[in-house]
Amino acid sequence: MVSPSSLLGAAGEHFIMSALLRRGFIAALAPVGVPMCDIVVTDDIGERLCAIQVKTRRAIGTDGGWHMRDKHETIVSPTLFYAFVDFGIDAFATPHVYLVPSATVAEVVRSSHQVWLARPGKGGKPHRDGPTRRFLPSYNHLEMTQYPAGWLEKYRDAWETLRQASNVEDA
Repeated sequence: MVSPSSLLGAAGEHFIMSALLRRGFIAALAPVGVPMCDIVVTDDIGERLCAIQVKTRRAIGTDGGWHMRDKHETIVSPTLFYAFVDFGIDAFATPHVYLVPSATVAEVVRSSHQVWLARPGKGGKPHRDGPTRRFLPSYNHLEMTQYPAGWLEKYRDAWETLRQASNVEDA
């Protein structure tokens, strides 16, 4: 039996693929097992290229965020983006999509985890480090003023950033 989380992830990838194709990008799912890329994007003659890692969520939990791993703290490329898909609570509502450069994701995931580790947990006990991270639409609970509620909105439906990034010339 297929897990609900696998189906949700596939739905997010196909939703992003559809959105890219509708906007004139050439997009294809990366082969199974490619670790840092779910979708490969190019133009119609194959000159411009970027990669997208898709993270998908439904309205479950209280923080409104996406699950990440410690490896996401160091994955940075000018042509790698994350597409954070929020399907919300209603299966018929239009999902929200945030297209965020990998350098931003790495910095947010790294810095927020360090702040979380430095803060006391339940009963004043220190948090235990592990591989799990959270990418959130607000880090107010950690008093990170650089990532207040709404900080992610500038990345909402930012499809044009993919086109701009794909124009990066080789050095």
